[in-house]
Amino acid sequence: MSNQSCGLNSQEDQHAVQDAEIRERLSHIKNKILVMSGKGGVGKSSIAAYLAVVLANKGHKVGLLDVDLHGPSIPRLLGVNGSILPSEHPGKVLPVHLMPNLHVLSIETLMGENKDAATIWRGPIKIGVIRQFISDIEWSDLDYLVIDSPPGTGDEPLTVAQTIPDAKALIVTTPQEVSLADVRKSINFCRQVNMAILGIVENMSGFICPHCGERTDLFKAHGGEKMAAKENLKMLARLPIEPEVVRRGDEGLLANLGNEKLAYTDEFAKLADQIVSFNNV
Repeated sequence: MSNQSCGLNSQEDQHAVQDAEIRERLSHIKNKILVMSGKGGVGKSSIAAYLAVVLANKGHKVGLLDVDLHGPSIPRLLGVNGSILPSEHPGKVLPVHLMPNLHVLSIETLMGENKDAATIWRGPIKIGVIRQFISDIEWSDLDYLVIDSPPGTGDEPLTVAQTIPDAKALIVTTPQEVSLADVRKSINFCRQVNMAILGIVENMSGFICPHCGERTDLFKAHGGEKMAAKENLKMLARLPIEPEVVRRGDEGLLANLGNEKLAYTDEFAKLADQIVSFNNV
């Protein structure tokens, strides 16, 4: 047998071992939610982070995994300053314990002190990193694993879809057509890889004046609802523009947003309740 054939067999063996580790890890997690968007700038990471926080505050055991390798936002939104800890099992790591019921892990946690360093990786490396990321994390038994994926339909969401075949997609859009056009690609992506879609969340859906309560549609009205109806998907929430979300996220205090009585938090609580009810059916 040639050296090349031996090398291929060795790689296949390592891949099989990793597949077994991934299956074992995921067997401890009841529900996996991949938060996706067709384009950047729609607030996907904020929604993934706050969804994990709200579910944890409802008493569910939650993990939050940031696989946006080029622009990880979760640590900054939630003020994650802790370091990963080595497990008692060699080569395995424990996620950061952020708050009761919530553990978090992001690629940024592994990047050392220079958080602004560019991650310049090609497809095969990214695929390998995500698979290793999933196989090497020792989550405790979880009710939910929320996965923040980068925008688009590239290597990262495809790798998650192939590695976690029972994950369900939560697709985030904004009302204007430039976002909806890209979201339609995300919907087609999910259908091509046989990933179930929980529904659509329309973010930045109007601005509610804090003084008079009047709603102003700054971008467009009902774009997400019309698309959801056309695609036969559930419209789960219309989250209004909320300056407090921006401020708390910039300060790493997004987890404290629930202390405020806002239209955003009220609508988000309804979103979380729907997700829980779907997974209890």
